[in-house]
Amino acid sequence: MELEAKQSPQLPHIVMLPPPTLLGHLIPFIEFAKKLVFQYNFLVTFIIPNDGGSSINLQKALLEPLPTSINSIFLSPVSIDDLPEDACIETRMSISGIRSLPALHDKLNELNKSNGILALVVDLFCPFAIDVARKFSIPAYMFYIVSAMDLSLGLLNLHEADDEFSWSENGHEPEKIELPGSLVLQGADIPESLRDRNSDGYKWNTELYKKYKFADGIIINSFLDFERDAFNALEQDESSKPPIYLVGPLIQSGSDTESDSESKCLKWLNDQPPRSVLYVCFGSGATLSEEQFNELAFGLEISQQRFLWVVRSPQKNAAAAYCSTNQRSKSPFDFLPTGFLERTKDKGLVVDSWTPQVKILSHGSTGGFVTQCGWNAILESVVNGVPAIAWPLCFEQKMSAVFLTQGLKAAIRVKENENGVVERGHISNLVKELIEGEQGKQLQERMRDLKNDAAKALSPDGASTKSLYEVVQKWISTP
Repeated sequence: MELEAKQSPQLPHIVMLPPPTLLGHLIPFIEFAKKLVFQYNFLVTFIIPNDGGSSINLQKALLEPLPTSINSIFLSPVSIDDLPEDACIETRMSISGIRSLPALHDKLNELNKSNGILALVVDLFCPFAIDVARKFSIPAYMFYIVSAMDLSLGLLNLHEADDEFSWSENGHEPEKIELPGSLVLQGADIPESLRDRNSDGYKWNTELYKKYKFADGIIINSFLDFERDAFNALEQDESSKPPIYLVGPLIQSGSDTESDSESKCLKWLNDQPPRSVLYVCFGSGATLSEEQFNELAFGLEISQQRFLWVVRSPQKNAAAAYCSTNQRSKSPFDFLPTGFLERTKDKGLVVDSWTPQVKILSHGSTGGFVTQCGWNAILESVVNGVPAIAWPLCFEQKMSAVFLTQGLKAAIRVKENENGVVERGHISNLVKELIEGEQGKQLQERMRDLKNDAAKALSPDGASTKSLYEVVQKWISTP
C-alpha cells in the first residue's frame, strides 16, 4: 500500500521497546520493524533495557544483521539481584523495566531532538514507559506479541476498583471460566500468575493490564480469521480501551547465511521421506524435568517414527531458562537414556543448539511438531501448515493449547498422569497418530486451511495488511 501522506526528506521514525532477556519477545519485534522499514520506508530505533542477563549477546546477534534503517541502543544495566531467586517473570520484567525508566527518558529526549519520534511501541511487560512517552507528547502503542485471547482474558475481566480479576472475587482459585468463542478454560489452564490473588505475579498482572488502557493503540501479532471471537469481544467491550489492530502473523524470517547447526538439520531432513519427521522443540526457554526428559526420549524411541529433537538440560522449573536463572552447565546429552543415541541413530537427530525452526517447519519432510504452545511457535506452525502435539509448560501456554486443540482443532494435547508426568506410552501413541493416523490426516487438512487464512491476511488486500496501514497512517498524520 502507498502512504497517503507526503513523506518528508527525513524518514518517519518510531522507537521500539522490547523487554530485557526474552528472545521470544524480541523476535516478533524485529519482524515488525522489518515490515515497517521494507513496506513503509520507516526508520526504527530499538531501545533495549538491560538487566544484566546472559542473553544480551544473543540479543545483539539477532539485531546486528538488520538493515541500516534499524538501529539499536542498549541501556545501561540495572540490577534486579535484590529480587528473590524464584521471582516470577512478571515481577522480574516489571521491576527491571521500571528501574530502566530514567535511562529511557534520557534516550527518548535525545532521539526526539535529533530525529523526532512519531510513536513509541512497547512490549506487554513495558507499559510503564507510556508515562515517559507522554512527557514528550509521543503517542505510545503496545505491541502484544501473544494472542488476542490472552489480552481479552485480562483486559475484559479486570476490576480496577479492587485490583482483582473477576474469577478471584470469592477468594478461591477458579474452577473454570469461559473465553470468547464459548471456549471453556479449566482453572488449571489459567496462567499460574493469574490464579493466586496473593501472589506477586497476580499483583503485577493487575498493574500491567491497568496500564494497557492508557496506550493509544494495541497492536497484536495475530490475524482476524484466526482470532475473530477474541477480537470481536475486545471490540464490543463497552469499557474505555485503546483501539485494537491485528497485524500478523509476523514470524521469524530466515537469514541468507547458514550456521553449522542449520546446515546439519536441513541436510538430515533432505534425506527423509515427505511428511515423516516429528520436530520436537520447546521454544527458547521452556525446560522439562529430568523424569519427563527421559519419558520423552523413550516415547520417541518406542514410536519408531522419525524425529528431530532440540534438547535442553532438564530443570525443575519449566520457565527457568526464560530468565536465565539456575541453568545447568551439564550437557543435555548427559541426561539421555543410556544407549539412546545409538539405538535411534537411523530414525532421529538430536541437537543441543539453535535450530532454524521456520526452515524446519517449512521443509517437506516435516510432518508434525511437538510444541510448548508459545505464541511464536503456534504462528510458525500455522504459517507452514504443520499439525501439532500441544505440550504446554508455563505462562499462557496452557490457555493457548486449549485454543489450538478445542478452538481451532489443529492439534492433539498431551495428558499428564496424577504426578504431572506425560508417560512414554502415551507419547508414543500420540506421535504415531499424528504422523500415521487418521486424526493426523484430519489435523493436516485443518492446518492447511489455517495456512491459507494466514496468507490471505497478509496479502495486499488482506485484513492484517489493512490494519497495519491504518496504524501507519495514524503515525505519519500525527501533528
